[in-house]
Amino acid sequence: MIAVTPFEQLGRFNGGWLDAHYHFSFADYLDRNRMGVGALRVWNDDRVLPHTGFDMHPHRDFEIITYLRRGAVTHQDSLGNRGVTRAGQVQVMSAGRGIVHSEHNLEDEDLELFQIWIRPNALGVEPRWETRSTAGGANGGLATLVSGRADAPDDALFIHADAELRAGVLAAGETAIHTFGTGRHAYLVPARGTTEVNGTTVPTRAGVYVTDVDAITIRAVAEAEVVLVDVP
Repeated sequence: MIAVTPFEQLGRFNGGWLDAHYHFSFADYLDRNRMGVGALRVWNDDRVLPHTGFDMHPHRDFEIITYLRRGAVTHQDSLGNRGVTRAGQVQVMSAGRGIVHSEHNLEDEDLELFQIWIRPNALGVEPRWETRSTAGGANGGLATLVSGRADAPDDALFIHADAELRAGVLAAGETAIHTFGTGRHAYLVPARGTTEVNGTTVPTRAGVYVTDVDAITIRAVAEAEVVLVDVP
């Protein structure tokens, strides 16, 4: 099954400094038919105005991935970490037994990102934070950037979950193939550009839920940046 949710039908919050679109129920947006996909619980499409951001707040027992599409985010946490992740990079935070952090846009341009939360396969782990470039060896057209799976490449950021995030830029007409193991699902979003997934058209920033198929072929109608999460 391939089910597409257009960007215009996502949940929405606009607080002035934050313009957020929710692929799944989050905060004050509740749709009991959209509570996540397998271990994937949150996928937020956020735009943050310059010199604003998320002040210090706590999390626990989630693997939180931030995929940067434009601008830069400055991270600070209760572990003493402080760093900047820029467009073309991805960061991971294991909330584990508890962490307090902030994410601010200290730049002069808008910040655009995907915020992705995955349920861990172990509770109460040591909290941690890492960042890396999205460049890397492609796997079937998409690079594995984040993974907790046994077959993860050495340069993938680790998460405490049997899940992976893959991403890549496809030229117009280029295809990428993603295969599935038994009982696995995927959620896919074109960060930019229009794609086709097994022949189904997927516009920019729409969400695609994929299940009960052996493989998908992702084709870029025009140049497209594709982000995919594979979960049990």
